[in-house]
Amino acid sequence: MTETTTYVTISANPLKAVTRAIVTAAGSSAREADLVADHLIEANLTGHDSHGVGMLPRYIEVFVAGDLKVNEHVTVVNDTGALLTLDGNAGFGQVMGYEAMEHGIERAARHGVAVVGLSNSHHIGRIGHWAEQCIKAGYVSMHYVNVISEPVVAPFGGRDARFVTNPFCVGIPRPGGEPVLLDFATSRIAMGKVRVAMNKGERVKPDTLLDHRGEATDDPSVLFKEPLGALLPFGEHKGFGMAVVCELLGGALSGGRTLHRKPTSRAIINNMLSIIIDPNRLGTAANLSAETAEFVQWVKQSPVAQGVERIRIAGEPERDSRDRRGAEGIPVDTTTWNEIVAAGEQLGLKRPDMERLAQIA
Repeated sequence: MTETTTYVTISANPLKAVTRAIVTAAGSSAREADLVADHLIEANLTGHDSHGVGMLPRYIEVFVAGDLKVNEHVTVVNDTGALLTLDGNAGFGQVMGYEAMEHGIERAARHGVAVVGLSNSHHIGRIGHWAEQCIKAGYVSMHYVNVISEPVVAPFGGRDARFVTNPFCVGIPRPGGEPVLLDFATSRIAMGKVRVAMNKGERVKPDTLLDHRGEATDDPSVLFKEPLGALLPFGEHKGFGMAVVCELLGGALSGGRTLHRKPTSRAIINNMLSIIIDPNRLGTAANLSAETAEFVQWVKQSPVAQGVERIRIAGEPERDSRDRRGAEGIPVDTTTWNEIVAAGEQLGLKRPDMERLAQIA
């Protein structure tokens, strides 16, 4: 691999226009196309290219195969007031996640707390997006997610893949201040970041990947070429334990499935258990705000290590990236851009038209 990656830099709104055009060409309504585009480009803006527009080719591949349904909505499976179980009907996860959080926020407003199980949704993308939706309503939220797809993560001590990247997320609003937003995959890095590295022609850091023999490697292609390798969990047994919890709570308790055999479909099915809390109804909103402010200030006063500019709380790197990319544009490596264009062409769009929408022609 070489370090000769080339990029196109596209501003957020033109990139949204391309995304909307492709999703619309698949038959989605204007609302659905907007939700998908807003979510994907927001992921790019926050620096999480792994969950941004680079996912479009996979989505279109799964749509063409008949395993991603357009214009679906969540359906209620079980409703006991503060507890709600929803089915995503294999629809666009950007819609299913949004609607699930709408339901959860409404129930938290009514009851002070909501527990929402969302199952059988296609890829719900960057989980922090759903915590941000709750934060805007003033609510704390926790999200446990599993993934039904080709297994890509090895268990601690194992030599082949047995589950997927199983993310965990917490959002904490701070009235008058920036929220705390923790969002991470339980693998060493997200699967999408391995794809991004491969498309850029880059190696990954040591102690991240195993090849198909279970030996350490820095070659990202081992997750995309048969025989497949595996990612390692972060934090050794601790990350593995967290992945297991996300599998069982996000998958089984939500009403969905756990991964115990290799799927035959290329679909990326997510199940998510969300807990949404109104701190005002808990009677601790003022305490949460004051204590969070004091704690953050205390932590940031630590002397920084060599080479570190400042201590950043969870959520700050994303805000920094959003500001920078909002002003400078979003870099998309040419391999990914060509894959996006090819996905649009599958649906009848023309390269010159997509380049015109992207304002790169």
